[in-house]
Amino acid sequence: MSGPQKQSYAPRAADWYTKQGASLEEFLESLEGKTVKTDAPNAVTIESDIPIYRSHELRELFGAAEGRRQVLAELGQVLFQGAGTFVIQNAYEDMGVLDAASEIFNQIIAREKSSGSGGDHFAKAGANDRIWNSMQKLCEADPATFVSYYGNDMVALGCEAWLGPNYKMASQVNLVRPGGEAQDAHRDYHLGFLPAEQAAKYPPHLHHMSAALTLQAAIAHCDMPIESGPTKLLPFSQRYGAGYVAYTRNDFREVFEDRCVQLALKKGDLLFFNPALYHAAGANRTADIARMANLLQVSSAFGQPMETIDRTGMCKRIYPVVKAAKETGRLSAHEIENAITCAADGYAFPTSLDNDPPTGGLAPQTQKALTLQALDENWDSESYNKALLDQESRRHT
Repeated sequence: MSGPQKQSYAPRAADWYTKQGASLEEFLESLEGKTVKTDAPNAVTIESDIPIYRSHELRELFGAAEGRRQVLAELGQVLFQGAGTFVIQNAYEDMGVLDAASEIFNQIIAREKSSGSGGDHFAKAGANDRIWNSMQKLCEADPATFVSYYGNDMVALGCEAWLGPNYKMASQVNLVRPGGEAQDAHRDYHLGFLPAEQAAKYPPHLHHMSAALTLQAAIAHCDMPIESGPTKLLPFSQRYGAGYVAYTRNDFREVFEDRCVQLALKKGDLLFFNPALYHAAGANRTADIARMANLLQVSSAFGQPMETIDRTGMCKRIYPVVKAAKETGRLSAHEIENAITCAADGYAFPTSLDNDPPTGGLAPQTQKALTLQALDENWDSESYNKALLDQESRRHT
């Protein structure tokens, strides 16, 4: 890639990332890139430093294994140290597949709205429509459409370029109606869903590794001119190490708004971006376009523990013990939390976002947070066990 390759913003052992310590100067340095043709030789064009590919030309390269490896390597490098994002035009050549999926998604939206369910971790309730776990719901409604829709080779190409084979797919449909407001600049799952003070507790190398565990994409279910608010993107911003703790700072968001770009998308286009790329959905300023996209959140096959553990059962057993230890002073607060960390699930995902939606933040309450709350508020074991089982039911129902 052309442009400076300075690594002054790479992690150093003693320099943990903090919101206050994030350097705007280093952030600006990380943005000093320029995508040229040799960086993305198979792209048909480059717009605002973002490579644009056409699906039929990529498919022509798949005749030989070496051709596919060449494309995978190119796309992976774009996501890693390049612009951090690319578009595949006409990824869905069969509009009938998209139309069938859109019809099912609209039916699901209508059904869930009538039942009072739904929610969004960015927009105010009712400001747009979101289908949590749209992938499973599409499969349940119409397996044949599901197979045609998720069997798309361009979806697979982008996922494999970043995550390799056997990736794990999840998706949420987002429908932004005319007048829908823009999002604030942010990064995505995993660390992007944590408050800055929580993200700062993770060592610097994990801030870089987090982005390698997931990939973001959006399938356009309608034409998206700029005025409809397609995603605002800040090319090269995924290269800044402290970005997960800095994106809520006003000065960083001002840089984003000054320098971000938007690409108009056509129905059937596919946008991929590194989850660490600074981005935000744009405002829908149209009078008649309901902007529908299926947002893909894809995870590495390696994001799994080695063993199946009954953490709910463990929490029920240790709660009386840690409660007594706190009351008697037998263990310090840190020792108690250390024990809870080993027993309880300290991460909010995966969960059933229909039944366990985010409240007061980007993520639902974790099992660990519930346990600490119970200790802090001196719940008895019966009350704690009931809350624990209620939470478990919400997460898995």
